[in-house]
Amino acid sequence: MKALITGASSGIGRDIAYYLASKGYDLILVARREDRLKEVQKKVSVNTKIIPMDLSIEKNVYKLYDMTKDENIDMLVNNAGFAVFGFTSKNDIDKEIQMMNVNINALYILTRLFLNDFIKRNSGYILNVGSSAGFLAGPKLNTYYATKNFVVKFTLGLYEELKHQKSNVHVSVLCPGPVETEFNKVGGGHFNVKALSSEYVAKYAIDKTLKNKYLIIPGITIKMALFFNRFLPYKLSLKVAYTIQDKKTR
Repeated sequence: MKALITGASSGIGRDIAYYLASKGYDLILVARREDRLKEVQKKVSVNTKIIPMDLSIEKNVYKLYDMTKDENIDMLVNNAGFAVFGFTSKNDIDKEIQMMNVNINALYILTRLFLNDFIKRNSGYILNVGSSAGFLAGPKLNTYYATKNFVVKFTLGLYEELKHQKSNVHVSVLCPGPVETEFNKVGGGHFNVKALSSEYVAKYAIDKTLKNKYLIIPGITIKMALFFNRFLPYKLSLKVAYTIQDKKTR
């Protein structure tokens, strides 16, 4: 068994790597920071290949596929992603485009390319890391929320397509709330509610993926919050979201 994991140098991606290694999966780990990837590689006892690569550059995404398409990968984990906090009008446009390239384009391209291979083989798992933000609009984290809306809806639609095609390829989307990672350090904010550990989220995500769960939401608090948000008027939901994001940057 072999897994390809993007964004594998820290947080959820790193802990997914550790957990899959404990289950006997060989690993291909992708991230920008080679030193961090080497640290992960040293801590696992399975065969592990590291590929330092910036997935915000589209040609690199295709290059990554070409480098790994013959590796007989059983699971693709699209975890790479980051956020930019602040008012849309004031955020650096190049930084937000870079974020969209990673959060959407890289995930889409890798999913599409490996999906075709998996369908031909009639087996394989794809885990796309979304967010509870994928069900909401997020003022002051606006573009990030929009990217995660794409991830969630794209994956759910793909799940239904595969079901009608009677395929043995399984797709899942992970939608956590706050998780203890470098997310806020990179984005420029901080959580104001208790976050789940990345180790717990990683284990929960993989266990549910291997059980063919298509929508994975760790933690009862986030499950309940998303459930009750369905009944809020849009304007009230937006006010609540703005208040939450505004507190992150204070």
